[in-house]
Amino acid sequence: MPTSLPPDAPMLVLAAPGSVEGVAAEIAAVVRVDNPQIEVRLSSLAELAGTLPAGRDAVVVPLVTWADPMVMAEIGKAVAASGSGAVVTEPLGPHPLLAEALHIRLAERGLARADRVRLLNVSSPVDAVILGTAGGEQAVGAVQPTAVLLASRLTLPVVAASLDSEPGVAVAAQRLRAAGAQRLAIAPCLIGHEAPEGIVAEAAASIDAGHAEPLGAHGAIAELVARAYGSQLAT
Repeated sequence: MPTSLPPDAPMLVLAAPGSVEGVAAEIAAVVRVDNPQIEVRLSSLAELAGTLPAGRDAVVVPLVTWADPMVMAEIGKAVAASGSGAVVTEPLGPHPLLAEALHIRLAERGLARADRVRLLNVSSPVDAVILGTAGGEQAVGAVQPTAVLLASRLTLPVVAASLDSEPGVAVAAQRLRAAGAQRLAIAPCLIGHEAPEGIVAEAAASIDAGHAEPLGAHGAIAELVARAYGSQLAT
């Protein structure tokens, strides 16, 4: 990301699939602090068409970890309705930074070691991790690369599963325990506004597993937003 930009540089518009308060507002604040040279706006999908600037370029970054077709379609409709010619970036995942943030969220709950090196005389806090996502079977398929990246960091089995549809985390837990993994944890591959509050805790309780917090305003999310914007400047 350039340290300075011309006055007519594209605006960065964050498109949140849920409320613009809470997590989305926190992410926007971190992006502004880390990148003061960029004008940043935050919008819900419903208000996106009116948020996009007239007569000025804009880069829309969806605040999602996978290309949810409903979210991406709504963004596309809003851009078309605005007549702004704004460019829409890819979602924030899959990406190694996303796996890093998931690892840290697990470590914060004591469900993973903070270091990346497995020592033979140190046991892992859990035997396997379920990467929880929202959006059904399509979401599960989309986050598989992130599951592979996280498994590489943890050197543990990581299985993606849906938090909001069947077959879900219960089936994933059953398969992992049948394979010998008794201590499980759920790592939600969610920023925090994509699913009902409490869905992760409920899923974890249903399978007697620990769980990490959603990604929220982790610095890696803000960095991915800046990278998405910067990649459009480069083109």
